[in-house]
Order: sequence, then structure tokens, then C-alpha cells
Amino acid sequence: MIDTPNLSEETKSGRLKNMIYIPGGKFLMGSDKFYPDEKPVREVAVDGFHIDKFEVTNAEYQRFVEETGYITVAERPLNPEEFPGADPALLVPGALVFQKAKGPVDLKNYFNWWAWVPGTYWRHPRSPQSTLDGLEDHPVIHIAFEDAEAYAKWAGKQLPTEAEWEFAARGGLEGMDFTWGNDDAQLHEPRANTWQGEFPYENLLIDKYEGTSPVGSYEPNGYGLYDMAGNVWEWTIDWYVAHPGELAKDHKSCCTPLNPRVSSPEGSYDPCQPDVKIPRRVIKGGSHLCAPNYCLRYRPAARQPQMIDTGMNHLGFRCIVREK
Repeated sequence: MIDTPNLSEETKSGRLKNMIYIPGGKFLMGSDKFYPDEKPVREVAVDGFHIDKFEVTNAEYQRFVEETGYITVAERPLNPEEFPGADPALLVPGALVFQKAKGPVDLKNYFNWWAWVPGTYWRHPRSPQSTLDGLEDHPVIHIAFEDAEAYAKWAGKQLPTEAEWEFAARGGLEGMDFTWGNDDAQLHEPRANTWQGEFPYENLLIDKYEGTSPVGSYEPNGYGLYDMAGNVWEWTIDWYVAHPGELAKDHKSCCTPLNPRVSSPEGSYDPCQPDVKIPRRVIKGGSHLCAPNYCLRYRPAARQPQMIDTGMNHLGFRCIVREK
């Protein structure tokens, strides 16, 4: 946790503006139909909370930076000790930016579409030469976990747990695959900003957006929340474990886990990169880069690990305020 200035009275009084209250309750978390780390479906419960109606925008994040002088992770020099074997020329401030491929590529190698671009960060989201002109109401991107946490603290809010986020995303539709039901409507009646076509080279733009879209561009879910599918991935406070359903076995069989969360980073490290000791948090919701042929994750149950020091141009966040 980093230090940020005390909340202003204006911030305190206005922190619930553009937030929706979600009454607590039980729900079926996860899915048995898609990716292994979503299994098994299990009943959990959460207490009531308020959640941002929209993803945090560039304009909102700019106000935070102007008031606090905060510098995001993407703007800071990198520590060579954390990236053994990395090219020293790449260990400069910057961010990962999506580069559309020219044709079919090996989907097992993400370097075929991600490039490290020095000088890129939330204020210059596509390249050092790009600006936020016309993007003020788009979700802020290139946000590492501590960048999101710092904003939440300044605003008098918190980041959601995975269970809270998924409960809100479902919008009251129990057990459905998507935030709007069971039909994947993206190819004929887009309900979210995702990738239509063959990723990462063919984007049919049926949803009309190549990158991010202004928050609230699509119909809200049943709770009145926008972009709980697609647009940008969103941070949660849970550490990533590959099989979260296994943790339910630690609870008595007679009891539904209340406000479950993974609070230890020990199991979150990437086993495919044993030399990289950077823990990972769960991100939720999918993004404008999610496509059925590669990443069918614009669903409430979908989840993905993200190293806490890494922001990307499809990753943002929203905040909550808990009752307790």
C-alpha cells in the first residue's frame, strides 16, 4: 500500500456519485463450460456494496494525478533484477501495446501481437506521440495494480474482490454465460466492445470499435452497470490461483462461503516463468481484444492472471465502496 493525500471534503461527499448499490446475496460463481480455471461452479455469498457504474475514465484519472502528483508504474524506471535475461534496452519506462498482426500467427506466442513501447503510459496510450484528445470518456489504460489501488484510496473507495466483481457483473442472471444471457450475440448484435473475427489479424468491427470505446457505449446489465463485459479488463484484489474452487473445500460443507477471497500471493506466481518473482492478481471482464478463437473471456465467470507491475492497453479498473 502506498501513501496518498487525505481525502478532500468534496471527494468524501461525492464518492457515491455514479455508483450503484448491489444488495448482498448468494450466487453461483464460476462456470463448468469454458476454461479450466473457472471450475467448479460453487455457491458463494457477498455482503452488499456500491460499485462504479462505469470504468474509471481518462478524465477521472487525470484529475487524480493533477491533485496528487502521482506517477504510474509505466512511467518509472524498471529494476533489472526483476527481469533476469531481459534486453537492457527494453528496461526503460514504457508499456505493452497491442500490434495487429498482418495474417495468421502462432497463438501460443503472445509476442506476435504485443510490443514493448518505451514512453507509452496512460497519458500517451498508443505511443509516446499519442494523446488523450477525444479519449477523455474512454477507460484509462496502462494501469498497474498499485496505480488502481492508489486512485481508489484517493477516492475513498476500494477495489473489488473477484466474488464481488462477478456477482455485480451477472446483474441478477443466475448461471448465465454472458452478462445479457446465454447467447453470444457479438457477431450479429454486439452487446459489448470485443473482437469480432480471427484474432489477432482480422477485426470485422461489427461493434464499430478498433480499440477502447467510451464508457457506457452499450446497454447496461441488470444492475445498471456498464462494460462489465469487454472494453477493458478490470483489476480485483484477489491473488490468482489456478483452481479457486478448490479453496471451497476448506469451508464446512453446510456453509456457503461469505465474501471469499484469496489473500495470499504464494500460489500466484507464473509456473512457466520460474525466474520471474512477480505475483499475479485476478483480472475480470475481458476486453476489446477478446475473440472466440483465442480468448472467449467477455463473460462474468471468466478470469485471468495479471502481474501486478504490468499495465497494458486493454487493462483498467472500477471501484467499490463496501458497507462494512
